[in-house]
Amino acid sequence: MTPHDGYKPTTRLVHGPGHSAKWDFTHHVTPPLSSSTTYRLDSAHRGARGFSEFGRQVKDTGEPPVYIYDRLDEPTRSILEGELAEVEGGEACVTFASGMAAISAALTAELLPGDEVIAHPMLYGCTHSLFTNWYSRLGIQVARIDMNDVARLRAHVSAKTRVLYFESPTNPTLELVDIGALRRFAEEVNATRSRERKLLVYIDNTFATPFGQRPLEHGADVVLHSLTKNLGGFGTELGGAVICPKEMLPRLLLYRKDFGGILASKAAWAILVYGLPTLALRLKRQQYSALKVAAWLEQNSLVARVVYPGLDGFPQKELARRQMLDFDGDFAPGNMIYFELDPARIEAEDFVDELAANAYSVTLAVSLGHTKTLIEMPASMTHSSYSAEESAAPRAIRLSIGLESPGDIIRDLDSALTAVAKRAKPACASGKVGKS
Repeated sequence: MTPHDGYKPTTRLVHGPGHSAKWDFTHHVTPPLSSSTTYRLDSAHRGARGFSEFGRQVKDTGEPPVYIYDRLDEPTRSILEGELAEVEGGEACVTFASGMAAISAALTAELLPGDEVIAHPMLYGCTHSLFTNWYSRLGIQVARIDMNDVARLRAHVSAKTRVLYFESPTNPTLELVDIGALRRFAEEVNATRSRERKLLVYIDNTFATPFGQRPLEHGADVVLHSLTKNLGGFGTELGGAVICPKEMLPRLLLYRKDFGGILASKAAWAILVYGLPTLALRLKRQQYSALKVAAWLEQNSLVARVVYPGLDGFPQKELARRQMLDFDGDFAPGNMIYFELDPARIEAEDFVDELAANAYSVTLAVSLGHTKTLIEMPASMTHSSYSAEESAAPRAIRLSIGLESPGDIIRDLDSALTAVAKRAKPACASGKVGKS
């Protein structure tokens, strides 16, 4: 066995643990897949031991765990959880059947009726729906406050406030939140609180991934991921993950056991074997292309605004370069672009429809972090749970850059813009255009 201490995270993601008590790795080049829902027990005593030990952290060292039933624990998923915890720099990880299952578990397992969550105004649409449609039924209050407005947070926080919740970059607007500033604010609040009631900082790190940002290093308490996106990487598996302090682990495992939102072992195996080992390679290629595409969009006269952390004109450029760093310390602006077309010259929906009908390298589809470049209109699709008044920009477009040639992506975008612009004609002397 060769120790992996001192090797870069990129190498660790390719090779996994050099040894794991969860499974014999001595002769496996590729991690094994467990397909059993139940496990044979040598004695009633062994079965009792397995149940009594449930909820403890399963480590790569020491005595092999007693596996009983897939919903409690199983080796393939457990190995993935160890890798995710390590790459994020966390103490423990619990995976779930989807990103929303992970978000729901991480919050609901911690909160009590009467507690409050303060959440950033703009979030993934389903997270917004969770807060809007369901938490009031559980007696949990949700306030929406800009997480970069610490003065307003300070004025609002009360003894019932338990969680500060946000994404960074935000889906879909790519706004960043200063994690370190929130950590300092949480410490200020927690100075007068008991350990059981401390204010916790939760971040959904799906857009950046641990390749491009490790929030625990900046002071977050809990990191959330949709494994379906960049970490899975190929658009074939649903999954979610919670990276958390080890004291949260027993309650999260109990929640998963009782509510049943487990990540299937076959999905865990695909993410472990295909997703994580290729993460750095995929993201480096995707953000290389994203910068080229964003720069091209910025120069196009039909585009009114482009938001991408890698552009010099990004409004939070200093924070981006301080917070979004890869494993080598290099700036990692990610693979997501958010932009708006000039409404006086071209209709966004017509442009997206043109791409859907004729583009080869750009696909109209929700989700992100795929090998293929995906485009969508958040206001009417992924973020349709927001009202028209709450929506950031009803005609804005979200672009997830894939592994295609950046020249081909630009070619398809250009063709669609040109085709739609040619079909438009002046509607009035003001220069506005309408469809012919």
